[in-house]
Amino acid sequence: MSLSFAHVSGAFAPIEVFPITIAGVLYWGRARTLSWDGRPVPLWRQICFGAGLLTISIALFSPIGHIGEELVIAHMVEHLLIGDVASLLLVLGLTRSLLQPILAIRAFNRLEILAHPAVALPLWAVNFYLWHVPALYDAAYGAAPLHALEHTTFLFFGCLMWMPVFGPLPKPQWFGAAWKVAYVVGVRFTSAILGNLLMWSGTVLYPIYRPGERYWGISAMGDQSTAGAIMMVEGTFLALGVLAWIFLEVAREGTEKQRLLDLAHDSGFALDEARAQRAVAAGHGARLEERIVGRDGA
Repeated sequence: MSLSFAHVSGAFAPIEVFPITIAGVLYWGRARTLSWDGRPVPLWRQICFGAGLLTISIALFSPIGHIGEELVIAHMVEHLLIGDVASLLLVLGLTRSLLQPILAIRAFNRLEILAHPAVALPLWAVNFYLWHVPALYDAAYGAAPLHALEHTTFLFFGCLMWMPVFGPLPKPQWFGAAWKVAYVVGVRFTSAILGNLLMWSGTVLYPIYRPGERYWGISAMGDQSTAGAIMMVEGTFLALGVLAWIFLEVAREGTEKQRLLDLAHDSGFALDEARAQRAVAAGHGARLEERIVGRDGA
């Protein structure tokens, strides 16, 4: 079997390079505009977005992408980098102000429903399992357009999956810290099922990799089982990191909310806990503080 694909031969692949470049240009162009307007995007968010684009580039254009056409192990690493790590970093890099030009378009604004936790998680899970069905998995092997579609959907639905936890779009009032923890556990459990299937099924699900496995001197079951183990380990550490982030954010928001409530009480400013919580959760605590202090100064 010939392995003369774009990832293997190292040929220029504009179908993958251009979207990454365009995304970077649009993001930093918008960030610069917001900075001029006095609404700068926090540096850490810009770094996260840049790291997300870099992660995608590493997954596609490094030896990982090359070997991903020869071993299930490398292909799994490629997909985890795109669908889990890069998507998380991109979402961390977003703010409501950055997305405003897109959300101003009515058709896109209506798509906010896709970021609802009860919608985002099932869509991500369906896409995740669909591409691992052997027939579709094999069909994307070496077929540049279909392979690019596979990567695009992993990234899109990965971003969608992280949106309820870290994204700037409105969230249901009931989706508090406890639900976020349950949501992340649900994501982890969903991926763990497939990881265990790859590790313990005892059946070679992707025989199309046999030429590459022979070249690298690894058995088909060893390749597949190791890929499943990588998925399990990556998912565990990522989930633990995300849960730690959630707990720290809950502690920070609680402290900031109480500070605002105390400041409002001392200033004679009418502020209830619900309003303070919404402001803190949306990252508008500083703006609310300015209003409180401004009233006090008046």
